Amino acid sequence: MTNRSFKIDGMTCSACANRVERVVKKLEGVETANVNFATETLTLKYDDAKLQPKEVEAAVVKAGYKVHKNEAAYTFKVEGMTCSACANRIEKVVKKLEGVESSNVNFASEKLTVKVDEDLVKTSQIKAAVEKAGYKLITEEEKSTEKKKYTEEQLLFGRLIASLIFTVPLLIIIMGHMVGMPLPSVLDPMMNPLNFAMIQLILTLPVMFIGFKFYKIGLKNLVKLSPNMDSLIAVGTLAAIIYSLYGTYKIITHPEGGMEHAMHLYYESAATILALITLGKYLEARSKGKTSEAIKKLMGLAPKTATVIRNNVEVTVPLEEVVVGDVILVKPGERLPVDGEVIEGSTAIDEAMLTGESIPVEKTVGSKVIGASINKTGFIKYRATKVGKDTALAQIIKLVEDAQGTKAPIAKMADVISSYFVPTVIILAIIAAVGWLIAGESATFALTIFIAVLVIACPCALGLATPTAIMVGTGKGAENGVLIKGGEALETTYKIDTIVFDKTGTLTEGKPKVTDILTATTGKDELLVLAASAEKGSEHPLGEAIVRAAEERGLAFKEIQNFNAIPGHGIAVDIDSRHVLLGNKKLMVEENIDISTLTTQSDRLAEEGKTPMYIAIDDKLAGIIAVADTVKPSSKEAIQTLHQMGIKVAMITGDNKKTAAAIAKQVGIDIVLAEVLPEDKANEVQKLQNEGKKVAMVGDGINDAPALARADIGIAIGSGTDVAIESADIVLMRSDLKDVPTAIKLSKATIRNIKQNLFWAFGYNVLGIPVAMGFLHIFGGPLLNPMIAAAAMSLSSVSVLLNALRLKNFKG
Repeated sequence: MTNRSFKIDGMTCSACANRVERVVKKLEGVETANVNFATETLTLKYDDAKLQPKEVEAAVVKAGYKVHKNEAAYTFKVEGMTCSACANRIEKVVKKLEGVESSNVNFASEKLTVKVDEDLVKTSQIKAAVEKAGYKLITEEEKSTEKKKYTEEQLLFGRLIASLIFTVPLLIIIMGHMVGMPLPSVLDPMMNPLNFAMIQLILTLPVMFIGFKFYKIGLKNLVKLSPNMDSLIAVGTLAAIIYSLYGTYKIITHPEGGMEHAMHLYYESAATILALITLGKYLEARSKGKTSEAIKKLMGLAPKTATVIRNNVEVTVPLEEVVVGDVILVKPGERLPVDGEVIEGSTAIDEAMLTGESIPVEKTVGSKVIGASINKTGFIKYRATKVGKDTALAQIIKLVEDAQGTKAPIAKMADVISSYFVPTVIILAIIAAVGWLIAGESATFALTIFIAVLVIACPCALGLATPTAIMVGTGKGAENGVLIKGGEALETTYKIDTIVFDKTGTLTEGKPKVTDILTATTGKDELLVLAASAEKGSEHPLGEAIVRAAEERGLAFKEIQNFNAIPGHGIAVDIDSRHVLLGNKKLMVEENIDISTLTTQSDRLAEEGKTPMYIAIDDKLAGIIAVADTVKPSSKEAIQTLHQMGIKVAMITGDNKKTAAAIAKQVGIDIVLAEVLPEDKANEVQKLQNEGKKVAMVGDGINDAPALARADIGIAIGSGTDVAIESADIVLMRSDLKDVPTAIKLSKATIRNIKQNLFWAFGYNVLGIPVAMGFLHIFGGPLLNPMIAAAAMSLSSVSVLLNALRLKNFKG
């Protein structure tokens, strides 16, 4: 299965999004299709053996929309060509790459010109393909890149200003006399009704032309029996225009009643509605731009160039030309271009923009460094290990973009309603207009009702309610080092009532230390030397702790013979002709070693959360070395916060019950799941779920991945393994457990915001439509002027967007 996103142009409301979704879902090979109206993105999961991107594009175009391609044109200098056959070969090689629209090589000028979709192919891929064919591409400094000249926001602003230039004089002519503004006699409806009508028509036509997109899309969708918001505007304003044209015709043919007909023209209503809708669209575009600021900030973090050493010379190259293995120089104050490993120098690096951690991290030779972080103090060289789309920054950007393109289950309700909403509104508008005509009202009155219902009922606010909140919420999470992988994860997180923490590396530092050395027959240093020598080749964390302790004391290791690892028990080894056993209580019992002299001390150590390691020399107990994994400073505080939020906390560990109970007591754990084998962690999570609990699992290791996937929400520690991070729904970049409650609070805030948005969007339509239909008028109340309806409709969308933007003030 392939996952891919497409940018869709031409959608104007959630009904459009639903139409695109329905059309694409019908294609063979499509497993899931989701359209996010706010980001104008179609996210698709499909079988690439059955479906090609071109077929998806064709289906979208047939539905009346366009797939927006991030097109660019590049010109390269080509080295190594000797004849026109070389040029043809390069052309063919480049054309085969997915995302290359056209490829032309001019042999005389030795130039390759390509037109590409930048979402599908990068210049580095084109270079690699040409180099594989035996030639070399050189990027020209002045490469021409085709970009959109204007943003959607700028285009809408231009349309708005142009509309107002004609609409304001129109309103002055119609309503100026109400505020004491005199009309020239040539335009006075009492003296020159035809002039009065014609000037209105002349001023209205340009506004209709400026808003031509509403008619083009709206009427096309109406003909296809899939009406959208534009359909409502198109039908409403055209009804007003046609009625007014009829009135103008009556003025021409019956000049004696011209003044009366001039009083029933609706040109200004049509023009004002179009101008106000454009204003609403402009404000929407501005607000939507702000919702994706988190992505823009992340994208702006990476430097544009890098200083690399090639052939023993420092060279500054564009970021996209950095390859894995390059040695990169970074001076104090500079941003790191890509991920890598330090090979020379030491420094402190500020990783706050990626992890949210404000304190700079010390880096020395061998330390991993992240692209886009800031080198604060020292001069370092490091080797690039991840470049391009593989860097941590690129992965975070992709994760946040994917999250912003997903739908929360709560959004699906709004989608279903929106898909039925527009046809229902058109039917209600017709029923209301016909009803008032039957009741004896004039055609003018019925038309006013018809237009007002159509205009006020636009479902834009419904379509924006959920995606905008998710975009701001996930973006805000990214700023705080909490990466939430989608709307579904956001919606589930706020329901969590039980959190299971893995112990090692999550609640604890994951680096055990030697805490106690108890001796029975030999000195402490001698005991430590024997134990450390035996464990020197071991990869067990407890063994590594003993080796570190000996190294810290400057003790010399001894030669060993006959090393034998006993799984689940310990090790046996010969040192200086002595047979040494090092391991747990089970090993001592199996080897018939008497441990009674240190039983009391061993029990005490276990109760304190420490792991006693027994050492026997020549079948006699020599002592105990106790090792403990220290608790992270943030663990206790995080668990206290979760308790205040009413959430139960469990700990899962392979440790014995006494050790687990001691750790649990230190940090305030409610449920202790001890002596759990790695493969059984997922089963323990399921047992809690079977009790009706909504469970989140927090872990960092490979053996946590099944449990993370099994839990309702998997939360991975950012410093953990890639497998754990892949399996999780939420990633904590700072590896700080205090971010667990932050993630839950952010989820609650976002879902609350979505519910507020939906309430206002639904509430607005539920209240607005009956008023527009004239229900208040039945009881002597006012009618709803179509122009006021247009203003209210635009403001409803803007209010939903502004409410979503309030999430930017979220503080964990």
